[in-house]
Amino acid sequence: MLKQSNQAIIAAIILLIATVIAGVFYALRPPAETITIVPPELIVDVAVAEKQTLSIPVNSQGSVQPRTQTNLVSEVSGKVVAVAPQFESGGIVDANTLLLTIDDRNYQVELKRAEANLAAAESNLSHEKGMAAVAKEDLRKYPRKHASNDALSLALREPQLKEAEARLQAALADLSYAQNNLSRTKIRAPYRGIIKSRNVDLGQYVTTGSQLGDIFAVDRAEVRLPIPADRLRYLDLPSARQPNAAPKVSFENDLGQHWQGTVVRTEGVLDERSRVLFVVAEINDPYRLDNPGETLMMGSFVKAEISGKQIDELIAIPRYILRAGNKVWGLDKEQKLVNRDVKTLRTEGKLVYVYEGLDNGDLICLSTIPNAVAGTKVKINHQSNTSTLIESINQHNTIATLNVRSIPQ
Repeated sequence: MLKQSNQAIIAAIILLIATVIAGVFYALRPPAETITIVPPELIVDVAVAEKQTLSIPVNSQGSVQPRTQTNLVSEVSGKVVAVAPQFESGGIVDANTLLLTIDDRNYQVELKRAEANLAAAESNLSHEKGMAAVAKEDLRKYPRKHASNDALSLALREPQLKEAEARLQAALADLSYAQNNLSRTKIRAPYRGIIKSRNVDLGQYVTTGSQLGDIFAVDRAEVRLPIPADRLRYLDLPSARQPNAAPKVSFENDLGQHWQGTVVRTEGVLDERSRVLFVVAEINDPYRLDNPGETLMMGSFVKAEISGKQIDELIAIPRYILRAGNKVWGLDKEQKLVNRDVKTLRTEGKLVYVYEGLDNGDLICLSTIPNAVAGTKVKINHQSNTSTLIESINQHNTIATLNVRSIPQ
C-alpha cells in the first residue's frame, strides 16, 4: 500500500517537472513573424479631358441605287436584224453605242418618198412664185383702180402661192418624220452605263412600245438614308434656305470597304409612321471606271456616317466607359478613383458626347475595373487626351476595351 502511494507521488512530481520545462520553452520561443498582406496595385490607362468644337456624325444605312435608269423601248416596228455583243446583262457601254438594229428597208423607202415629195413641193412653189411675179407685172402695167382687195389678191395669185408654201412645209415635216423613223431603227445607249437586262433577241419582231431592255448610268449612284426626326437638328441639310448645304457622307459595306459621298437633297416630308426623313446622298463613279478603287455595285447595302454641325464645348469619350446612371470613373490629384456624374448630348457609334460634368484637364479612366470602389489608389500606365482618342477611333473605326491590370507588391 505504501509502495503504491510512493509511485503516485513520483509520477506527480515528474508531470510537474515536465509542465515547468514546457512552460519555460514556450516562454523562450522566438516571436512569431508578422505577415502584412498588401493588395496589388491597379494599373490603368487614362485620358485627359479636352473640350472641343466637334461635328457629331449621324449614322444611317441604305441600299445603293442608280441615279439614272432607263427602260429601252422601240419607237418603230420591224424585225431585229442585229444585236451588239455588249447588249447583254452586265455589259458596259459608252454613250451612243449601237445596241440593236431593226430592219430599216421600209423606212428607207418612206424617206425616199418624202424626199421626192419635198422636191415636188419646192418645184411647185418656185412655179407659183414665177406666176405671181408675172401677175404683179401685169397689174402694174394695167392697173385695176376699182378692183376689191380680194380681186387684187386673186389677180396676184396670192392663194396659190400660200398653198404652195403650205405644201412645202408639209413636205418638210414628212421628210423629218421619215428621217426620225429611219434613225429609230438603230437603238443606241443614251449614256455611259451598264446593261441591266435585255428582253429581245435576233430575228424577233418588235412593235412600237416593245420593251427592249434596261440600262442604268454609272457616273453616279444614290443612297436613300432614313434620319430620325430627333437627329435632324445635328445636320445642315439642303433646303430652300440653304440650297448649297452638302454634308459629307462616309459609306462602308459589310466587307469594310469605304466610299465617300455627299447629301444632295431631302425628300422634304417626314414619314408619318416611322417619324424619319429620307435624305439622298450621291456617290460619284461607283463602278470606278474612271478612278482606282473598290467597285460599289448597285443593290449593295451600306452603312453611312453623315457629318454633322459644329458644336462647341464638347468632350467625346468612349462609349464603353459610361456606366449606369451616366457615371464615369475619374482620378483625383492623388490618383484615387472618383465617381463623376456627366450629362451627355448624344451617343453615336462608339462615342458619347459630354457637355457637362467634365472640365479641361480632368483625368478619365479608360480601363474597366471590376467591382471598383471610390478612393482606390491606382497607377497610370498610359496617358492620352480625348482629342487624340477621337482621332484614333475615327481612323480605325474601332476601339478596344482596356482592362485594368495589377502588379503584385
